[in-house]
Amino acid sequence: MIQLRNLSKSFRLNGVTKTVVKNVDFTFPTGESVALLGGNGAGKSTLLRMIAGTVLPDRGEIVSTGTISWPVGFAGSFHPELSGAQNVRFVARIYGVDTDEAIRFVRDFSELGQHFYLPTRTYSSGMRSRLAFATSMAVPFDTYLIDEIMAVGDAAFKGKSQALLRERLTKAGAVIVSHNMRELQRLCTSGVFIADGQFYYYPQVEKAIEHYRDAMRGKQPDAILSDE
Repeated sequence: MIQLRNLSKSFRLNGVTKTVVKNVDFTFPTGESVALLGGNGAGKSTLLRMIAGTVLPDRGEIVSTGTISWPVGFAGSFHPELSGAQNVRFVARIYGVDTDEAIRFVRDFSELGQHFYLPTRTYSSGMRSRLAFATSMAVPFDTYLIDEIMAVGDAAFKGKSQALLRERLTKAGAVIVSHNMRELQRLCTSGVFIADGQFYYYPQVEKAIEHYRDAMRGKQPDAILSDE
């Protein structure tokens, strides 16, 4: 369970205030995969980082039960001077999983070859993303936070990543940000559309996608703001 209580977050950029969420009360359904939709700059990635605890809200709080991943695909936390293997070992120790097993899994899944044993500062952005995704999948979480991870790698790597993620989501929930509507329809059961700091929740993900598409066309949707 992830509950937002009177949550507010905004920031200023070039003298303009941007609202991410404003006085939002919302509970993400336990064990459910929820699509997070909104226009560019709506604050989807910022919200994921608030849920993960790496960005603090201005007001309110986020209460959760169970374990929550860092945003899958976010590779900024890797130590650049440590190798991929050393970074994985460090993460495995933090989360209390078998280090040798985690290293074997990430090494094989990420397909980094000998680069796995080189400092991550030598990695390309795609290599870091592969390492981040595989590391996330090596740790069992109750809820996964996913931010456009399926854009990583060639078709074969995308395919096996999607298959692994679908398998993980049979036993866990997720909050997923993606501009790929077909992907969201495959992975999610419900959806949230964010606009002007407010949440529009739909028990059927297709309705959230419809709201998103209408908004992108400049239409005025007649949805009802709800946290039920």
